[in-house]
Amino acid sequence: MDKVFITDLLIRGVIGITEKEREQPQDILVNVIIGADTKPAANSDNVELSVNYRTVAKKILAHVESIKRFTVEALAADVAMLCLEEPHAQSVVVRIEKPGAVRFARSVGVEIERHK
Repeated sequence: MDKVFITDLLIRGVIGITEKEREQPQDILVNVIIGADTKPAANSDNVELSVNYRTVAKKILAHVESIKRFTVEALAADVAMLCLEEPHAQSVVVRIEKPGAVRFARSVGVEIERHK
């Protein structure tokens, strides 16, 4: 299966369980790898026959900025669902990270995989 990916989409959003985390947006890194058959788009040079990463990135950005999740797991599930709504998407791997959330760690987060 071919892959369409978005790497290190940096978004400001509210996520977490502590009062401090709920008060103001923080950095959230989103990575997605969408499994899709890109041959029809390659053969026709028509983006409509594949997954448009620009459209997906805009959907993810709008969602993460507006939703206020308590867990990274719930946010990852949201993003996976958004990606699988794309007509040509067959599977998705979503990785959500909270940079600097744990002292002495560059980042922490969750990675999930979902299929249609």
